[in-house]
Amino acid sequence: MPMMFFASTTQTIHHQISLTTTLFFTAILVGLILCLALEEKIHAKKSLIAGVFAVISVLSAAAFGILPIGHVTNVFGETLHLPVFLQGVDWSVIGIILGSSIFVDVTSQSGLFTWISLKLTKVSQGDPRKLLWLYGLMTVLFSAVLNNVTAMIIVGSLTVVSLERLNRRELLLGFLLIEGLLTNVGGLLTLISSVPNIIVGTAANISFVTFFIVAAPYVLVATVMTIFIGSKQFKILPLETVQERREAQELMKQFDENDGIDSPGFFKFSAIMTVAFIVVIATTSILPWVKDLGMSFVALAFAVVMLMRYKSEVDRFYKAVDWDLLGFFAALFVVINVMEHARVLHLIGLGLQAIIALGQTTGSALMLVSAAGFSSVTDNIPLAAMLSKILVSLGTPQDSSLWWTVIFGANLGGNITPIGSASTLVAVTIMHKHKLKMSFVGFVKVAAPYALLQIVVATAYVLAFL
Repeated sequence: MPMMFFASTTQTIHHQISLTTTLFFTAILVGLILCLALEEKIHAKKSLIAGVFAVISVLSAAAFGILPIGHVTNVFGETLHLPVFLQGVDWSVIGIILGSSIFVDVTSQSGLFTWISLKLTKVSQGDPRKLLWLYGLMTVLFSAVLNNVTAMIIVGSLTVVSLERLNRRELLLGFLLIEGLLTNVGGLLTLISSVPNIIVGTAANISFVTFFIVAAPYVLVATVMTIFIGSKQFKILPLETVQERREAQELMKQFDENDGIDSPGFFKFSAIMTVAFIVVIATTSILPWVKDLGMSFVALAFAVVMLMRYKSEVDRFYKAVDWDLLGFFAALFVVINVMEHARVLHLIGLGLQAIIALGQTTGSALMLVSAAGFSSVTDNIPLAAMLSKILVSLGTPQDSSLWWTVIFGANLGGNITPIGSASTLVAVTIMHKHKLKMSFVGFVKVAAPYALLQIVVATAYVLAFL
């Protein structure tokens, strides 16, 4: 972690930061959120909006003298001349999105995703609601064993193929939104599903098995609840009449999953690589050598291997990458990093610490809701780290429900806004790619009720059983 090189400098700077300075940077963060909410009226892309605020944040931080200006020394003692504004970017997330996107794009050329989609469509017998359940459960499972970004990219790609083959493209918006919400629900299932889980679970000494046993009942209820309500809201209806079923059966007869396979050899290779990709991503944390390189290396390495099939025309896959999405994340990470140095997150932590002092029941409920609210507009990783440190400093027992309020809040907060988590933003990006309208405000209007219900159920679950 590069920032560890500046630990002592950062601590010294923090003591010199006034509340007025912190509030000034809080206003910048609020301004970013408002501009993203007005994205369509401003007529500017997300990456440009975030980029402008990144420039303002870094310049302001330099003027106030709150950035740890200097060089980075790696584990070999080498000095890296890395600009301060690049040190705050979570390159792991950028690498995962870039690598996974290219991998999925190249693999789709083999016909593998069409084959899988048509197989799932046939299992559903052409029934849209059955298909929603299949894809919803797949999303939760993938999010539990992979990272939620990769899960959304893969499941989203499969969904598009299935619905287009069924001539049900009007249902695509509902499918993608529900899947986006379920990535954060599935991210609660295991200790390794998300970074906040790992941070809080490690601090509280929660074992992998204990984490699963505690989280699984909630994940099951939240999954069923989200799919059920989503199917009603988006009118994803089952086939009810004999005529509808007969038409679906006739449509199924026209489906040949082998039609899109031009090269059986490349198809088999893609199938093997996809299975290997999922297995390696899921076991990255325990694999020798790979665990030190991280998921981003895995995603990029598999992308490179797949690109070898099109070695003379790889540029067409580079052109297909969503650079607006990557640019937005890079700029957003810069802004959030500045907010950390400006003690905006520290200010949030102080407020949450006061909430904890209200007592076990009231404190737990308000803690979960507050953590979710802040996670919807800030990076949930540093927030989870900060709250974990607070709980440790207070001597919080291992069996306290407060640990779980942070875990549930940090994950579920990502469903409130499209910038709350990388996977929900990927879901919105897929919508835009397929010409489906979904603005920042539009997402909040549709997704917030789901998030609110998930948070209320999580709060009740924590208070009643933990």
